[in-house]
Amino acid sequence: MAATVIDGKEFAARVRGQAAEHVAALKANHGITPGLAVVLVGEDPASQVYVRSKGKMTVEVGMNSVEHKLDVNTSQEDLLAMIDQLNTDPAIHGILVQLPLPGHLNEDLVINSIDPAKDVDGFHISNVGLLGTGQKSMVPCTPLGCLMMLRDHHGSLSGMDAVVIGRSNIVGKPMAQLLLGDSCTVTIAHSRTKDLPDVVRRADIVVAAVGRPEMVLGDWIKPGATVIDVGINRLDAPEKGAGKTRLVGDADYASCAEVAGAITPVPGGVGPMTIACLLANTVTACCRANGLAEPEGLTA
Repeated sequence: MAATVIDGKEFAARVRGQAAEHVAALKANHGITPGLAVVLVGEDPASQVYVRSKGKMTVEVGMNSVEHKLDVNTSQEDLLAMIDQLNTDPAIHGILVQLPLPGHLNEDLVINSIDPAKDVDGFHISNVGLLGTGQKSMVPCTPLGCLMMLRDHHGSLSGMDAVVIGRSNIVGKPMAQLLLGDSCTVTIAHSRTKDLPDVVRRADIVVAAVGRPEMVLGDWIKPGATVIDVGINRLDAPEKGAGKTRLVGDADYASCAEVAGAITPVPGGVGPMTIACLLANTVTACCRANGLAEPEGLTA
């Protein structure tokens, strides 16, 4: 039986709809409009597209969107000064500095200069520590989106075996912490894991976030398992014409879909959830800043 396809586009639309409802309630009941500030340094084409998309969706759910586009040669001092200004602006509840930054800037220093309460990317070292110790934090958007989809599909995750392939600070490690928080038994696998296929075969949940195209094969998957594919890889697609590419995940979709119980496609799976969860995090940050109840269904 073919796997159930977990439609990330449809799910992200639902999350954005929930965010819009919470924003409307904040405006009507408290006179508060959540505000998201995005800082872009330089002119990286992919980053520009992403920032435009974030701004558009922020406005669509009724929030204030502020964009600061800085020259590629912006100094560390000037960037930190701008972040400090946003940290103290009561109309701004979420701050996101678009990565990657130009090489002369220290990404860790920049990220950790953001007020942790406004760090809607969840990358600040304080939020990393809070998440790791099971306390209230801002959660990175991509792992949060994965968790939402898993909860929606399974209900309770308690007692399930989960394997996270990849140990990045952005996805792998926080994903493992979130799954632990939902009482899964979690294994983090990586490039040096011995007998990786056998490790994966034990899993009820497989989160592929290693950055290697179509690495996870169908015969690695336990029958009926759920595969969450975080990978976004571009491969040459000469059948589409000269210079054309196609997007694939870290899992070989065709073979995995024959065995898995459910699977996210690439594109159209985890990807759309990242911006949706950025909006959710901004609403959460706004509620926390004003001493209001957190938005149900939008947090970890």
